[in-house]
Amino acid sequence: MEHKGLDSYGYFEREGALGKVQAGFRGLVTAARERIAEAYGPRLQSAYLYGSVPRGTARPGRSDLDLLIALHHEPSAEDRDTTEVLARALDEEFDRIDGVGVLLYGKDRLLSEQERYDLGWFLACLCTPLLGADLAEHLPRYRPDGLLARETNGDLAELLPKVRARIQEAATPEEYRRLCQGISRHLVRTGFTLVMPRWGGWTSDLGESAEIFARYYPERADQMRAAAAAALDPVADPAVLRAYTEDLGPWLADEYTARHGRKGPRAEA
Repeated sequence: MEHKGLDSYGYFEREGALGKVQAGFRGLVTAARERIAEAYGPRLQSAYLYGSVPRGTARPGRSDLDLLIALHHEPSAEDRDTTEVLARALDEEFDRIDGVGVLLYGKDRLLSEQERYDLGWFLACLCTPLLGADLAEHLPRYRPDGLLARETNGDLAELLPKVRARIQEAATPEEYRRLCQGISRHLVRTGFTLVMPRWGGWTSDLGESAEIFARYYPERADQMRAAAAAALDPVADPAVLRAYTEDLGPWLADEYTARHGRKGPRAEA
């Protein structure tokens, strides 16, 4: 049994670290820390990096900067406007990244029982502390089990109609590429968490995720490998997106529900 990403007791080891940030991205991370503190002031509980930058795998000019910001209270419309301005300014100033994504939540939601095996797990295991007191200290340790699989990605069936609508609304090659990248990532991650409890470990590497999935579903291996490739190098091809929503996506949603059940209801973000 492989246990990659877990400690000797079978619990997740936290992914990423500030020490893994590549030299070319350190100025960006410093600027993000300073500007988050200035933008939110006493409203800020804590801030985190996640994704390729704290894992040390970011590609200059290709990767985005991913941030999670926790406030002491539920975000207001003003807080969300602040986030948009902050993200746009960082993206425009630093050509080492291709976009800035920010998740913004109140600390009570992040620590809620409802989010214990979704946002709570995400913060505690996949996010690297950047600023403020770490909320992970108030969360449990996690194992790669069926409960975690259900509560993280057990909502694909509900998401597919929204994805189809977004595809119909897309009109430019850039919009198609953005959709391709986002949907490809989601399908590969969902495919991996489908088999995660059986594999007994964790990885955020999309190529590796597709290969692990392929061990359990060889008949779908080529589709998942193609999705992993498209997540890194997205294409502006509506036919690829339709294949996701009419073939791979529905099959994956049905298989996920059969094995793990459906994700519990959540409050609107």
